[in-house]
Amino acid sequence: MKKGKVGVFLICVSVLVMGWCMSLSSAAFFDKQQSRLGRKSKLPVGSTSSLELNRVGSSVVFPLHGNVYPIGSYNVTLNIGQPPKPYFLDPDTGSDLTWLQCDAPCVHCTATHHPLYKPSNDLVACKDPICVSLYSPGSHRCPDPEQCDYEVEYADGGSSLGVLVRDSFSLNFTNGLQLKPRLALGCGYDQVPGISYHPIDGVLGLGRGKSSIVSQLYSQGLVGNVIGHCLSGRGGGYLFFGNDLYDPSRITWTQMSHEHSKHYSPGLAELIFGGKSTGFKDLFTVFDTGSSYTYLNSQAYEALTVWIKNELNGKPFKEASDDRTLPLCWKGRKPFKSIRDVKKYFKPLVLIFSDGGRHKTQYELPPEAYLLISAKGNVCLGILNGTEIGLGNFNLIGDISMQDKLVIYDNEKQVMGWVSANCDQQPKSSGFSIR
Repeated sequence: MKKGKVGVFLICVSVLVMGWCMSLSSAAFFDKQQSRLGRKSKLPVGSTSSLELNRVGSSVVFPLHGNVYPIGSYNVTLNIGQPPKPYFLDPDTGSDLTWLQCDAPCVHCTATHHPLYKPSNDLVACKDPICVSLYSPGSHRCPDPEQCDYEVEYADGGSSLGVLVRDSFSLNFTNGLQLKPRLALGCGYDQVPGISYHPIDGVLGLGRGKSSIVSQLYSQGLVGNVIGHCLSGRGGGYLFFGNDLYDPSRITWTQMSHEHSKHYSPGLAELIFGGKSTGFKDLFTVFDTGSSYTYLNSQAYEALTVWIKNELNGKPFKEASDDRTLPLCWKGRKPFKSIRDVKKYFKPLVLIFSDGGRHKTQYELPPEAYLLISAKGNVCLGILNGTEIGLGNFNLIGDISMQDKLVIYDNEKQVMGWVSANCDQQPKSSGFSIR
């Protein structure tokens, strides 16, 4: 369906699972839906005001479920509504808007794990800053001032169309408080599944825009504008909002790109293969949890596959053309059980980022960060050709290459960082487990 919105094109990218998005103008379908939603109303009696919620200064941690293969995605459970009900959402750093498949009623909805979300009667107005942020500059229009329509399209052909509402999110903070802030989300009443479709209740937008959940929590004074995730290579892991769960002195930090402020990007990277420069020094790179796999532009991808094939010459491998798990797989004399069986035959990759000065940072990809063992017992390359699916010269670091690393996006300081970590152990304080 990874990983936007209304108005003219606002490119956001997502691949395979969720990811990058682009916005298109949306029909005012909800003109006919007011008997279900009602018009925008005040907060219900008993809800917590923003003044009461301010300055909590704590974090929220969410367990993650799923894996890169064979499930093809990670998901997080959020409790939304009054009374709160659980929903499985796909966490996506490649897009901003959080949305749920919604009974408004639903025109087209795909299979979900839970009953469809019943929307609140608290519509987000068209001129609300969150609604305005969904549009490209100069394209914001308000055919119906009292509601905000959206349409999200993903790179795999999936989409969601709906209207923005506000509802309660039940959150347990690390300081022991349990709060129910009201946040804006999309009520998606018309979904089209993409080629990488898997059953989900919705998408958790974790991008850098105003509509992202962490941006909204930050604006209410509840958490620092920081997102962190740790995807376990064994499946599961955790996601958190806030800045009090890690020791910043132990993280490798780099500046976020100022030229591409819509994405979590350290900028241009040099690709190193087996300790040697490949000659590719200007790879614009984006970190995107909405993508299961990693993508390089066609030139870098084709060169990489040639180097890997040359390294495997004379080794006990044969291309497995009958394995359709991924475009490039190899079989051995007998089925492989784990990456440990093949790791010694593959060289590590490194991406070197420069912030424009002398400061350089390295992002290391050992073989387990770009290979997987298929159900047939073959080893497959989890790096794919991004140009073939419309990414142009964009290069995505997907879930497979973020496994067993704590990755942090600090939107306040405009930096991002990473460190190898034990993602099976959920943090309770800054003393997380580093490898």
